[in-house]
Order: sequence, then structure tokens, then C-alpha cells
Amino acid sequence: MIRIRKIIYITILVNVVVQCISINTYAVDPEEFLQDPQLELRARTISKNIRCMICQNQSIDESASPLAKDLRILVRNKLTEGLTDKEIYKFLTDRYGDFILLKPPLIKNTYALWYFPFIIFILGIIVFYWYYKKSNYDK
Repeated sequence: MIRIRKIIYITILVNVVVQCISINTYAVDPEEFLQDPQLELRARTISKNIRCMICQNQSIDESASPLAKDLRILVRNKLTEGLTDKEIYKFLTDRYGDFILLKPPLIKNTYALWYFPFIIFILGIIVFYWYYKKSNYDK
């Protein structure tokens, strides 16, 4: 039993160390970079907040999918046209919906996205407490 615990602890420790050491990789190709450093910084900031519609748990800044590349290019084109960040977000949400944002706004349509995890957490605590209380009375 002690040996199994040691193996589990070592496995967890190795995973934590690997995660801490690993470098974030980005899928932005060199030809996508803008010449203006300020515009490039804005493009990277926007790209980190836009969800890849194929990968869904990655931003378009991290994803190597063709759609993510197209969206990165689209964001950079909109920036060079002079659009503000809000206008670019509005353009993308009008086209793809609020799901494209990694942090969707708190509006009536997204209440479930924001509150469902808390509800599940509270229900889990209630079930755990109820189960634990019931098992103590049996002893």
C-alpha cells in the first residue's frame, strides 16, 4: 500500500514539474506578424481571447488549425483597417456568436455557462455531506 502511494506521489510530482517547465507554444506563423509592434501586440491579445472553433479549448493564438490561422489573419487585417478591439470582437461575435469568446459576457444567454459550475459544486458538497452523514450513523 505504501509503495503504491509513493508511485502515485512521484507520478504527480513529475507531472507538476513537467507542466511548470514546459514552454507555452504558439501557432502564429512568422509571415502573419505585423510590422507595427503595437498592432502585433493588440493582435496577440485579441487572439488569446478568441476560441478556436475546431479545437474549442484553445485560443486561436495557440491553435495550428487552418480556421485559427484564417481568424488570426482576419484579426490582423481588421487591425490594419483601423478597427478598435471592441469592433473586432463585435464583428467576430456577430459572425460566430458569443461561443467564440473564451470568456463570454455575462448576459441572459450565458447564465448557464457562468453559474452551472457553481451549482454543480454546491450540489456535490450537499451529496458528499449527505453521504458522509448517512455512513456515520450506520456505525
